[in-house]
Parts: sequence; structure tokens; C-alpha cells
Amino acid sequence: MITIKFDKLPIKAGHKILDIGCGSGRHICAASRLENVVSIGSDVSYDEVVEARNRLVNQDKLGLNGGGPWATLAADITRLPFPDDFFDMVICSEVLEHIPDQQTAVQEVTRVLRPGGDLVVSVPRFFPERICWALSQSYHQNANGHIRIYKKKELITLLEGSGSRLWASHFAHSLHTPYWWLKCLIGPTREDSTLVNLYHRFLVWDMMKKPWMTRFLDHLLNPLLGKSIVFYLRKEEHVRSPYFS
Repeated sequence: MITIKFDKLPIKAGHKILDIGCGSGRHICAASRLENVVSIGSDVSYDEVVEARNRLVNQDKLGLNGGGPWATLAADITRLPFPDDFFDMVICSEVLEHIPDQQTAVQEVTRVLRPGGDLVVSVPRFFPERICWALSQSYHQNANGHIRIYKKKELITLLEGSGSRLWASHFAHSLHTPYWWLKCLIGPTREDSTLVNLYHRFLVWDMMKKPWMTRFLDHLLNPLLGKSIVFYLRKEEHVRSPYFS
């Protein structure tokens, strides 16, 4: 399930892309399919990093890699092990809603991004997420779960406060919203619901086959029901590391 739109971004051969909070590798795998880019996936969970690496290895075996090198590592978003201004693009998808120290996290992803580089951030959208919280306490109270719900202006203020400027945004994954409402209503940890399991099978089928009808329906419903909101920002040229005196 790819949340960001790579075709909106001015990615060139040789660009270095960081997917921080890469999880099992959905965006880092998509990035590594681009022609001759350097792709690095990082997550605080070692198990997720291993899964992302295995997916990248399999992608290489299938000949789907775009020809550029890739790497994975375990790292904390609030203490990134990279030099200042190192990356041409940073992806931070569905991560910030989990992070207690959101200010430091945003400063770090901005620090490692070069001036003029693009920062892409996605978080759960306020309205669908608020309903999930209302339907189920366990949805957001489990370990490493969501600790906040962002309002659009609030997150823009946070991101732009570290020296990037918003240039585009969109909603994504409207077809996933009813699934999560239903899952929260039934019980997020239950696996015996026929209706939830059928909906999940439909979503997997949709992601694999990408039929035009569901793509059109998703696009049509995104402004109303989009599960995620995606922000595209560009780091200002004069921004320097907060660690410089």
C-alpha cells in the first residue's frame, strides 16, 4: 500500500532517499525500484528492518530493483545516525503519531535533509482516526500505538517550524477507512470476524490487481473518507542544523 506519490517528486538518478519508520518496507521497496537512486530504510524495530531487508532482497532476485544501491538499519527517529544535509528526500509515513517527542523527530528528519530537498510526511487523518478512537480504546492504547490525532494546521505548523515549506498535500486510502472502522467496532485484535476478513481480502486483492474501477472510486472518495493525509514539503535553503552554534 503506497501512500505517497513518487511521480509528484523531482527525483533524479543518484538521489539519496531515506524512508524513516520504514516498517516492513512498502515505501523503501517502491523507492528502490526508481532508476539509480540510493535507498535507505530505517526503523526502530529490528524485526521490521529484517522484514524490509528480506523484501528488498526478493525484489532484487526478481529483477525489480532500479539499479541503485540500498541498505537497511535500525535507528531511532529522534537520534538519526546520519550527517547533516545528507539526503535528497526523506519519507516519514505513518510515524509521527507514534512518537512522544515529536518536536525532536521533526528536527532530526529536517536536519538530515539537504536544503532544497523534499520531506514527505503522512499521518492518519483527523476525522477517520477520531472515529477509530471512539469505537475502540484498544486501537490506540496498545504498545507503540497511536498517541495523538493530528489536525491539519497543527501538523503543518510543526513541520514548517523546523524550516520546511509545504508545497502540496492530498488524502489517501479512502477504501481502507471503513475497514478500520469495522475492525475497531468488532475488536482490533479479533481474527475470527468473517466480515472483517472478507474486507481484508478485498483490500489485498485491490492492492495487487489495481483495477481501474476501485482506483477511480478511491480517488473519488479520498477528499471525504481518505484514511491518511500526505504532506509534501521542501527544506528552505538557509536552514542550518540546530546543533550548529
